[in-house]
Amino acid sequence: MSGTDGLYLGVDIGGTKVAVGVVNREGQILQQGRTPMVANRTPEEGLAAVFGAIDPFVTSERGYAIQSIGICAPGPLNPSTGVVLNPPNVPCWRNFPLAEKISGKYRIPVRVDNDANAAALAETRWGAAKGYRYVFYATIGTGIGTGIVFDGKIYHGHTGAAGEGGHVTIDYRGPVCACGKRGCIEILAAGPAIGARARIKVAADPTRAGAMLHLAGGEAAAVTSENVAQAFAAGDQMAGEVLTDTAELLAIWLGNIVDLFDPDVLVVGGGVAKMLQPLYEKIKEEMPKWCVNPNVRQIPLVMAHYGADAGIAGGAAVCAVSTGLAFEGI
Repeated sequence: MSGTDGLYLGVDIGGTKVAVGVVNREGQILQQGRTPMVANRTPEEGLAAVFGAIDPFVTSERGYAIQSIGICAPGPLNPSTGVVLNPPNVPCWRNFPLAEKISGKYRIPVRVDNDANAAALAETRWGAAKGYRYVFYATIGTGIGTGIVFDGKIYHGHTGAAGEGGHVTIDYRGPVCACGKRGCIEILAAGPAIGARARIKVAADPTRAGAMLHLAGGEAAAVTSENVAQAFAAGDQMAGEVLTDTAELLAIWLGNIVDLFDPDVLVVGGGVAKMLQPLYEKIKEEMPKWCVNPNVRQIPLVMAHYGADAGIAGGAAVCAVSTGLAFEGI
């Protein structure tokens, strides 16, 4: 078998981009590209954007022998049928048979799964969770997505909708999340929440907020989570307070996750997870207060391996572990 045999094509579809990469059986991304996604027009225009991203990687002159295509798409979706149901980030698709459409064009087996589920699988197969049996994965950025892997397989639940850990409520009197529930960890600890918390603190005490104010052009209302991260990296005390508050909220949430799933590793990725990395020990110190599991201190909390390429690797991973592809393209 040559180095170009048995390759997977990982496709990561978001609200603004389609990222595509050729991945080998060891989880290495050999080549990748990115094109804009058309998410707010017709279903056909959205599909055409995906075709335009995939086409360059399946032409014969590239020399790639693509074995199957794995697609990470925003949920909710049905991984068994490959139908995208009603994703808020890609409103052009409602009950859209994405796997069928892709396999119909390329005549290659196709799998579709939730982006966080697929990323969790990639981390388990090739990344930071390799060698672990019970994996809980969270990507923390603009939102919070999660995936659960047991014995090398994604836990989908009865209808395929399991793993929505970002919408676990930890404060029933808290702010209303975009999902409609109150006090979800997403509305409390994702990037927009960090920015909002910082703006409140800056407005209340601008004399202590020099670094964040400077980064935001002197406007308290313009402070973002990125400004918080930059100020924290420079040693700003108020920025540290904002992120410490966030770490404590995540400790409550992860303590509940441990009690529910008893994982043997916790993997976190995304921009917010990266900015919080210096506070991982703080999170681990706080978790026993919110967890009855006596082994919580022994559970590793680690940074994801794939970072911004999680969707590409995740798409490949759902192909690599698949024993019965939903659409064979025939």
